[in-house]
Order: sequence, then structure tokens, then C-alpha cells
Amino acid sequence: MTTLTLAGLTKTYPGTDRPALDRLDLAIESGSLTSLLGPSGCGKTTTMKLIAGLLAPDAGEIVLNGRSIHGLVPERRGVAMVLQNPLLFPHLTVGGNIGFGLKMRGLSSTEIARQVDPMLARVHLDGMGHRPPTALSGGQQQRAALARALILKPKVLLLDEPLSNLDAGLREEMQTLIRTLQRETGITTLVVTHDQAEAVALSDRIALLFGGKLAQHGPPEDFYRRPASKAVARFFGGVNFVPGRSQAGTFQSVLGPLALSKGLADGDHLLTVRPEALRLSPGPNARRARVDAVAFLGTQTRIDLSVAGVNLQALKAPDEAATLRPGMEIDISLPPDALWLLPSGDH
Repeated sequence: MTTLTLAGLTKTYPGTDRPALDRLDLAIESGSLTSLLGPSGCGKTTTMKLIAGLLAPDAGEIVLNGRSIHGLVPERRGVAMVLQNPLLFPHLTVGGNIGFGLKMRGLSSTEIARQVDPMLARVHLDGMGHRPPTALSGGQQQRAALARALILKPKVLLLDEPLSNLDAGLREEMQTLIRTLQRETGITTLVVTHDQAEAVALSDRIALLFGGKLAQHGPPEDFYRRPASKAVARFFGGVNFVPGRSQAGTFQSVLGPLALSKGLADGDHLLTVRPEALRLSPGPNARRARVDAVAFLGTQTRIDLSVAGVNLQALKAPDEAATLRPGMEIDISLPPDALWLLPSGDH
């Protein structure tokens, strides 16, 4: 079990004037699966390459189990990395690819075969060890690359966009496999992704990066229920924001007084409520709303509403919104436990 700590990690590429990674502080819990999430160019892959030793930081430390690995060559870090492209050796069989790292460690062919065969079964490639990599599908090649990393029993496993080249069905299959293997092995794992749904499905915790800086780090539900900023909320699909002031458990705004859940601070804030949490029925914090638009999205229906001149959006099951039409007046409610306050400067 391995604790990974990044302290003040900074990297600026030659020819650029803005750091790709800017004083990143991040503690990865031992045995956890953490997603490094964010838009393209936010520093995710740079972070992973620094951990793997493929890049050297300009400043900061990478610490494994209390020891700095600064200056260690990649093969001595106890870190294995699986890239977006599996990069299997075409001149080796699937089994030869999976056992390659063991061969480099000097293990005998008998011992390698003893470890490769169960690993093939573990990644659902039973009986395929004799095949060339070109005989495998894209999903099977990614599984072989994952097996090649896992067989080395690394302290830390790094997965760089492992699902991006797979179609939707294979992505779900690989998500399940990665999550299962990680729980079985207990290897501290980081997954780079730009996909919020993928990060939520895979992770114990998410580290969200914007512009080379850490925007928020925590369990997936925090990014929906307790986002740290308007930018974080928007990245996770937040669309409802109302400026105002909170005092003594009440939020005052153009919507009128709204009761808040306990523990929210007084002062100027930006109130947010998830579109799926807004209720289309009377209840706490009830308001009268006009339906502006109704859009069927497949598994959900989006309802655009006007409340006291404020545009709000709700997401509901299609059956719940089946009778709604633009121009209708309906009762809605904003449950106190679904309301969250963001910094006022996020306007």
C-alpha cells in the first residue's frame, strides 16, 4: 500500500510563459483510485509524466511512502504507466508482451509463464497468450497493456486516458475491469481523464485541475453537492446561479427569502441548485414558475423555467415532464438541503 504526495509541483515547458503545472499540492490516499480530471491542457498528463519520471519538475517534490523519488530513473520508482495507445510490441505474442517486464527483471521463462497465465485470465484474455497483438481488438489490446503493468506489482499505477479510444460499450466494460482489478490488488491508482462521467464512475476521489492548478479534490459527490467554485459547478453540469446574501439560515435574492440547510456561512454568495434537484411540485421554498422550453434528451428532459425574472433549469425523468408545455405556469420548489453557496466573487 502506497501513499503518494505531490508538494508544490511545478512545470513550465520551454518556449512557453505559463506553467503547465503551477505549485500543485495533492495527497493521494494509499490504495485508492483517484482521477486527475480537467479540460485539455490543464496539466493532467504533465502531472502523470512527472510522477512516472518521464519529465523532471522545475520545482516541488514527489513523495512515495515518505521518501522523495526526485532524481530516480523511471524503472526504479515502482511506478507503472499505461498510455492511451497500448503500444504493444508487434514482434512479441500477447503473453510475451505481458511478461516482458518480468523478463527484463531476469526471471526464468518457467516463472514468467507461471505469472502470465493467471494474469491473462484476470484481464479476460484466457487462451490468447499465443496470439500476435494485431489479432486483438482495441479493447483487448488495452487489457493486455493493463496486464503488462499489473504483473510488475507496482506501488503506483498510472492510466493516461485508458478508455478514450474505445466505443461506449467497451468503455463501460473497461471501467468495470479497472475498478475491479484496482480493488482486488489495492494498488494506488491515478487515472487521467477529461470525462466527468468516467471519473465519477471509476473513482474514490477526483482531483480537478484548471490551468495547471488544483480546483478541488474530494469524493465524486462533493463536485455535485458541494462544488468549490462556479467554474467547478459548471464543469459538472451546474447551470443555476443566483446572487444574493445569506444570513441566519436564509438567502435573500430576487427570488425572495429561501431557507437554507444548516451550516452555510453568512455573507454575500452565489446560490446554486443542481438542475436534477429542483422539484416540479410544491414544497419547501416553493415558487411559481413559467415553463419557457421543454427538450427531450433521451433519459432526461430539460425544462427551462422563469422565476421572478431568473432563468432556472430542471432535469427530470421524461415521464415527470410529459405534460409540460411552454407557457404553462407551474409550482416548483428548491429544497433547502439541495442549495449550496459559492463565493460571491464567482459572478
